[in-house]
Amino acid sequence: MQPGPQDIPRLTDTYFLRTKEVVRRFGDRQVTYAVFMRRPVICTPRLMTDFLESVAAERRTEFAIELNYAEGEWVGAGEPLVYLSGSLYHLVDLETLYLQRLGPPCVAAYNAYAMCVDLPKTAFLAMDARHCAGAEMAEMMAYAAAVGSAAAKREVGAVGFTGNATDATAPFFGNERGRGTMPHALIGYAGSTVRAAEMFHETFPDEPLTVLVDFFGLEVTDAIAVCRRFPELAAAGTLSVRLDTHGGRYIEELDLARSYEVLERHVPQAIRGYRTEAELRYLVGTGVSAAAVWHIRRRLDAEGFTKTRIVASSGFTPAKCRMMAAAGAPIDVVGTGSYLPDLWTETYATADIVAYDGKPLVKKGREFLMRRRTDAEKSGD
Repeated sequence: MQPGPQDIPRLTDTYFLRTKEVVRRFGDRQVTYAVFMRRPVICTPRLMTDFLESVAAERRTEFAIELNYAEGEWVGAGEPLVYLSGSLYHLVDLETLYLQRLGPPCVAAYNAYAMCVDLPKTAFLAMDARHCAGAEMAEMMAYAAAVGSAAAKREVGAVGFTGNATDATAPFFGNERGRGTMPHALIGYAGSTVRAAEMFHETFPDEPLTVLVDFFGLEVTDAIAVCRRFPELAAAGTLSVRLDTHGGRYIEELDLARSYEVLERHVPQAIRGYRTEAELRYLVGTGVSAAAVWHIRRRLDAEGFTKTRIVASSGFTPAKCRMMAAAGAPIDVVGTGSYLPDLWTETYATADIVAYDGKPLVKKGREFLMRRRTDAEKSGD
C-alpha cells in the first residue's frame, strides 16, 4: 500500500520539499543518512525498503540501503538500523514517508515477539485491523506481528502467529485468507449462543467452529451447551470456545475469592509472592483472567470435552501474556491486536545525515550515529 509518485509532495513535510528546491537550485550532493530509534526494537524494515526501492526505480536513480541488522533481529536503543545513501535531491523529500514505515512496525514486532516467547505453546491470531488508523497502518501491524512471530519461532520454537483476521494481510502469515468465525453481533442476531453456532456450522460446514460464549454472561453454561450440541466436533478437536469477557465483570461462576481458589488448586505458585495490582488483575481479576481460563478448562474436562479448544481474547498485551505464562493458563489460541504500541512516542524513528559527499558530518550530539570502522579499517591505522 505504497503512495504513488504523485502523492509524495502532498504527504511529506513542507520543509523537506523546500530543501529539495534549494538543492535543485544550488547543486546536488551525495549523502548518507543514519536511521535509528530511541528504544529497543525488532528490526522490521521491509515496508520501508520496498518504498525506497520503488521510488528509486521511478526516479531512475539508486539508493544504497545498508541494513545493519537482518529482519527479525533485536536492535538496541540508539543503534542505527540502516545507513541510507544516495542523491540528497532524491532522498530529502522521502524522509517523512520512510520513517512512517519503519518506527511503528519495529515496536509492534518487538511486542509480538515478547508475547510469543512468553506463551511459546500457544498459537496467536492477529486481530489488529479494527484497532488501526486505516489500511496502511493495518498492513504495518500485520507485517510486524509476522516478523516478531518468526523471530520467536527461530529462538524458542514458539508456535507464534498462525493467521490473522483479514484477507488483505493474510499473506504475511503464509495464508490466502483471513481467519475467524463469529462476532458478538451474530450471537445477538441468533438469539442464543447455541443457535449462532448452528447457523454458522450450517453455512460453513467444512470450517472449524469457534464460538463466543460470553454474550449472555453464561460462559460455562454456553460452552458446555455448544459442546453437547456438537459432540463430534468436540471429540475431533475442531470445536473451540472463545472467551472475550470484558473487564467489567467476572465470568460465570467466579468472583474474586473463587478466582483465588481456582489458582490455589491448580497453580498455587502463581499467586504466592509479590504481585503488582496490574498483575493480580490478569491472574484473578475480572474479564479473561488466568483463573477464568483454568476454570473453563476444568469444567469442560469434567464434562468429557477434553479436546475442545480454548481461544482467549480481550486485552492480551505483552504484560498480560507474561502473567498467563506465570499461571500456566491452558490457552490454545490467543486472539489479539494488543501488540500495537501503547506509547506512540516510542515509535518515532529518526534520520540524520552523517556524511556529505563521503565526508563525515553530523549535528552536534549525534556523533554516535557515525559509521563504525571495520577491523580491516582499524588495522590500516
